[in-house]
Amino acid sequence: MKRWGLVMSLAIISGLVLSACGQSKEVASLGAASITVKIGILKNVTHAPGFIALQNNYFQQAFGANAKIEVTSFDNGADFATAMATDQLDLGYVGPGPVINQYLKSKNIRVISGVNNGGAVLVARKDAGIRTVKDLVGKTVAVAAKGGTPDLSLRSLLQQEGLKVSTDASGVQIVTRAPADTLVAIRQKEVDATLIAEPWGTQIIQEGTGTILVDWNKIPPKNGNYPLTILVANDKFLKDHRDLAKKAVKANKQGIDFIQQNPDKSYELISSELKVLTGKGMEPALIKAAIDHLKLTQDITLADINEQAKISFDAGYLKVKAEELDFSKFLDTSLLDEVKKEK
Repeated sequence: MKRWGLVMSLAIISGLVLSACGQSKEVASLGAASITVKIGILKNVTHAPGFIALQNNYFQQAFGANAKIEVTSFDNGADFATAMATDQLDLGYVGPGPVINQYLKSKNIRVISGVNNGGAVLVARKDAGIRTVKDLVGKTVAVAAKGGTPDLSLRSLLQQEGLKVSTDASGVQIVTRAPADTLVAIRQKEVDATLIAEPWGTQIIQEGTGTILVDWNKIPPKNGNYPLTILVANDKFLKDHRDLAKKAVKANKQGIDFIQQNPDKSYELISSELKVLTGKGMEPALIKAAIDHLKLTQDITLADINEQAKISFDAGYLKVKAEELDFSKFLDTSLLDEVKKEK
């Protein structure tokens, strides 16, 4: 009897130990698998690969079922860049101009992939008497934000034409308006022209209030073949979750591929994501016109970054010495190179 009691006691103790071990492993497993990834994106169709990656759950599938994805949308790249630098975002889609400026201040943002080149047009108000770029002298031209990529393109275009930026009628006056506000400003004759990312330019044309002065494939630099949207990540996320950053590069590529292979299906998905971000979708025909005005590509070079940085520096946006314009560490294509090798 004593022996039987001893056996029963040992069995009970063993069961309790195994149960405790199992529970501790389960708790540890749940804790280790949980992560929140904060993604930022602008409300422009030029960010379409990101819209598709979100709508088709490419990010979710890549990061895993236990990852929580938080998406924050922005009206301009300056606010995005600030959020990225202050760890409010882990990664996301933005134009090069604002993050070039922010990088020189904080040094904690990296470009990890291209997204699309081109996609902005210069539109003149129909009754503003503007027939050529030189007619912009004494006129007011709107851009989404000072230092943004369209602003830099506009300044480069004016320089090519021998025109100066000024605050009076002796040159071209540049003002800032959010894209949606620019449409209203054109209608109400508050501005004379705008260099604006799609689909806003096409929308102005279709509603009959403006005409294209310079089409997307003639916008400098490189006649529209310049980065308008890029994928970036902050240093902390790259250090702590390099594997997830690599998966984000893959998800971006999936978004690009889907648009190229399934254009008609893409328009509806892009409209759906716009509705999520802004509360309002967009006509597929308008989205198609916008997509036709850009070149989807993951490729991006240091020369592309340097070119835009020089324009920004010449405009006085970059408050550094010329010799401090070093972006060799700002562009990190190591993850992109790995993804390409795995094809």
